[in-house]
Amino acid sequence: MSRSQYLAHVNRWVVKMGSAMITRGGETLDTEALADWVAQMAALHKDGKQFVVVSSGAIAVGMQILGWQKRPTELSELQTAAAVGQMRLAGAWQEAFATHNIRVAQVLLTHDDAADRRRYLNIRSALQTMCRLGIVPIINENDTVSFEEIRFGDNDNLGAMVANITTAGAYLILTDQRGMYNKNPREHADAQFLEQVDANDSTLPAMAGKTGGVLGSGGMYTKVLAAQKAARSGTHTVLAYGREPEVIRQAVGAENIGTLFLAPADSQQARKQWLGSQLQVQGILYLDDGAVQALTQSHKSLLPIGVRRVEGEFARGELLRCCNMAGEELARGLSNYNSEDCRILCGKHSQEVARLLVHGETLIHRDNLVLV
Repeated sequence: MSRSQYLAHVNRWVVKMGSAMITRGGETLDTEALADWVAQMAALHKDGKQFVVVSSGAIAVGMQILGWQKRPTELSELQTAAAVGQMRLAGAWQEAFATHNIRVAQVLLTHDDAADRRRYLNIRSALQTMCRLGIVPIINENDTVSFEEIRFGDNDNLGAMVANITTAGAYLILTDQRGMYNKNPREHADAQFLEQVDANDSTLPAMAGKTGGVLGSGGMYTKVLAAQKAARSGTHTVLAYGREPEVIRQAVGAENIGTLFLAPADSQQARKQWLGSQLQVQGILYLDDGAVQALTQSHKSLLPIGVRRVEGEFARGELLRCCNMAGEELARGLSNYNSEDCRILCGKHSQEVARLLVHGETLIHRDNLVLV
């Protein structure tokens, strides 16, 4: 199958730039390259494409500002470089997008943010709102408070996490390599370039090896793991050389550039199975006939007006069982509100309780809902 069958209809892309791309080999922030990438995204943005940018480079830029030639090993020094560099980096992105009248928002995350369900939902809601309003989130790891992430340099995996949170259809990793080979092309003259691979191919990590660069601490190995993580959420990944002319336009246009890591067709179903079976149910929502039809036939989100009764005590982000008034289970999903708020909201039109809908108008969003 051609790439267009997988990528042509993708509306939301996560784009990650590595440290080697953001800086001129660590010498200085490459504002020309940054402006070029932004120009490509801005043109596609006008055509309705949405972008979430994951930007590495804070530590590298901070090292340049501080005059450090060698990447530090002390955690506190890494955190200092990140804090210094992040100010410059965020300003550069803002200036570049401003020339195209596009607003941006800085978001600093850690992997722990996705582990906590309530924080996950907060982040998801904020990022979804930014995309809906035409704002481009500029995301980096919160290196000043991170520990393991800063040590292992995982903005590649951070990008995969963001793809999951934002339900992006595709993840583009811009790197200093053309794409992926079956062995290291710097060491093996007979290395073969891989245009398209199954993201879940168990042999890929061994092909990639574990060597990182001087400025970043990832390498091809972490990019493969990131592509595999993104695939579990149904997101395809393209790994491409960041300085290829029109690289973003080509990738979004489903042209043959870089390596495409294909997510399995049933990956979304796998996520729903996890949601439906691996979490403990904390409460029950009893739905009227209209809500039952909306969930089971129209596959819509659950609104307050369709809920007739709330059972149990639960916090925001916990798993609930959705039943009809006869008590038959229809679906399970992660609640946007705690049990106290749900009891106040249930049965009411959104307009009646607008001031209380601080987490959005849905009690359970369809992306966090699975039919059983």
